[in-house]
Amino acid sequence: MHHEHDQRGITTAEYAVGTAAGAGLAGLLFKLLTGGFGEQLLRTLFDHVLSLLGIG
Repeated sequence: MHHEHDQRGITTAEYAVGTAAGAGLAGLLFKLLTGGFGEQLLRTLFDHVLSLLGIG
């Protein structure tokens, strides 16, 4: 029983770290995408997706 409690504590810590890392990555991605570089990247990606679907 005690071992399960320890395991849950580790999982919670990993979740917290994962959440913080995810938030940081999302913030960085948002900064990149809202800049000129991101706009170009999105346009290229969008065109690529359209060509894959046979639309573009």
